[in-house]
Amino acid sequence: MHIAVLAGDGIGQEIMSEALRVLDALGLPDMRMDHADVGGIAYKNHGHPLPQATLELAMAADAVLFGAVGDPDCDNLERHLRPEQAVLGLRQEMQTFANLRPAKAFAGLESLSALKPEIAGAIDLLILRELTGDIYFGEKGRRTTDTGLREGYDVMAYNEEEIARIARVAFKAAQGRRKKLCSVDKANVLQTSVLWREVVNEVAAEYSDVELSHMYVDNAAMQLVRNPGQFDVMLTGNIFGDILSDQASMCVGSIGLLASASLGTGTKGLYEPIHGSAPDIAGKGIANPLAMILSAAMMLRHSFDMEAQAARVEQAVADVLHQGILGHDLGGSASTREIGDAVVAQLASQA
Repeated sequence: MHIAVLAGDGIGQEIMSEALRVLDALGLPDMRMDHADVGGIAYKNHGHPLPQATLELAMAADAVLFGAVGDPDCDNLERHLRPEQAVLGLRQEMQTFANLRPAKAFAGLESLSALKPEIAGAIDLLILRELTGDIYFGEKGRRTTDTGLREGYDVMAYNEEEIARIARVAFKAAQGRRKKLCSVDKANVLQTSVLWREVVNEVAAEYSDVELSHMYVDNAAMQLVRNPGQFDVMLTGNIFGDILSDQASMCVGSIGLLASASLGTGTKGLYEPIHGSAPDIAGKGIANPLAMILSAAMMLRHSFDMEAQAARVEQAVADVLHQGILGHDLGGSASTREIGDAVVAQLASQA
């Protein structure tokens, strides 16, 4: 088990430390971890947010455990040197085109959701976000119009193979859950979405046991607030998935609870919490490490086929939350270290 550990910026170092403590508490054999700089700290130390040595480590490892990137000191750098380009570069180089973002209500935390407790308690969904295409990776630039106005442009584009491969991942995920798949697009306006819907319908013929529906993204955003319990697996493109998964996190209660896995065609993956580097609280010891810990659990499941160990970590997290050991983002007072201590203690009690 060779893991590339890229903690990154801001709270990345703090939350990564707790995730590694949890992995260590599992007593897993033959686990090798190599650390490297990424993001703003990599730019400061090496002149680039994704140094060649970091990229080579990530490509050689069996899995990448990623913290967060983002540094206000780097806000005025050229785009290709910004910290955020590191994670985009990793996703592209690793060809991790499928981003899995689960959102599930934790027992006892329903009142912390922005939704009514009875609505929030029904949340148990998985967002499948295409990760290496769409507007984030399309042609982009600046130009001057015929009338002399400055204009920016970003091209949204998908080809049918890109759509089909992420659709198959989503259908397979739905087969392992409640066999319901909702594909989210904007086919009433965007040609990209018209093709998206056509290809998803074509792939659906291979999965007759899965119930397929389609929904426009604006309606999906509304339905996530109105009746999130209706969703099992949501399939969507890069930019829509980015937005909807952040919305889902607040429906659950905090973005500090949501993990993610970015996968390609094999078992190798990139695992990260969906929140950012939170520079405003970095170094204060109050960041919630649970999304990072849950990301490590997803790594165990998807890259190393360790379902039992992944389930142990997830149960320990659920138990800690049920006991009322809450971070500041959830209205509690537990520190980053105290939350990590509690998860480790809960794992020990399971043995």
